[in-house]
Amino acid sequence: MMSCYGAKVMALAGPRLFSINAIVRRGAVSHRHILQPNIALAAATVGVRDFSKMTFEKKKKTSESQSEKGSSGGEAGQGNKGEQLIVSYWGVKPMKITKEDGTEWKWSCFRPWETYKADLTIDLKKHHVPSTLPDKLAYWTVKSLRWPTDLFFKRRYGCRAMMLETVAAVPGMVGGMLVHCKSLRRFEQSGGWIKALLEEAENERMHLMTFMEVAKPNWYERALVIAVQGVFFNAYFLGYLISPKFAHRMVGYLEEEAIHSYTEFLKELDNGNIENVPAPAIAIDYWRLEADATLRDVVMVVRADEAHHRDVNHYASDIHYQGRELKEAPAPIGYH
Repeated sequence: MMSCYGAKVMALAGPRLFSINAIVRRGAVSHRHILQPNIALAAATVGVRDFSKMTFEKKKKTSESQSEKGSSGGEAGQGNKGEQLIVSYWGVKPMKITKEDGTEWKWSCFRPWETYKADLTIDLKKHHVPSTLPDKLAYWTVKSLRWPTDLFFKRRYGCRAMMLETVAAVPGMVGGMLVHCKSLRRFEQSGGWIKALLEEAENERMHLMTFMEVAKPNWYERALVIAVQGVFFNAYFLGYLISPKFAHRMVGYLEEEAIHSYTEFLKELDNGNIENVPAPAIAIDYWRLEADATLRDVVMVVRADEAHHRDVNHYASDIHYQGRELKEAPAPIGYH
């Protein structure tokens, strides 16, 4: 019985397999060329997938010497050296985006329509006075977390900011995920809160991407990030499941501490204890800063972002304290 099935399989697949091997033996092509996206060969020998919609995205090396070599003439085909082809037969074409001045947009982690100018007029001194037991628990939890942070980083505010953002980017993602799952379970709208919370997480992550250009983490700081993130993610996940109002209140107090930390960062910059280096290119494009912006300008807009996150999370907690659900109040989407 098995030999009968084997004979049928060979009868169907044999011509295709042996036709490819015959081509290879004749020296026409190699196995390497067969594995590459040769459309004509694929259509003639395989005939299974439609390669007519294959797209290729060329990723050029950014090395200045190689770009000069490719543009200086030289031997034929030198311009293609160092280019990598990304193959897809799904027909998904890479987007070519330009800035308002016509220059190419170089960031794939965010798009021009996601950039904004931070509102620096926001009140930085607003504070929610804890009155209930959950509020006091949230407040003192955040205060207790500040002590080991001060002890570890001391006055290294660049590294401190980097560590802070690895933690601050977690609550929005966890909250958005849980609100998303709740919306699915109950077959109901979220009032825009899924998007608002995920926006917060993405904004905090962009803070991290910016400070990564300013302060390079050591190996033990990277290890600390892994440990802290593992503990904090799971703790916040459980906390949000048990009491969303407590979770949002804690994030509100966490953002208040972030405002304080960035204010101290600015004092160190103004006193000359930290060099006011030029702003990273990613920050200039993300916050639409001036071309000659400095690190001080970056800290200013990041502090303003933290103040907005403070307001959103205290507001979300207040909604729960009033016995309502988040979906009953329109989410502050795009609140920067």
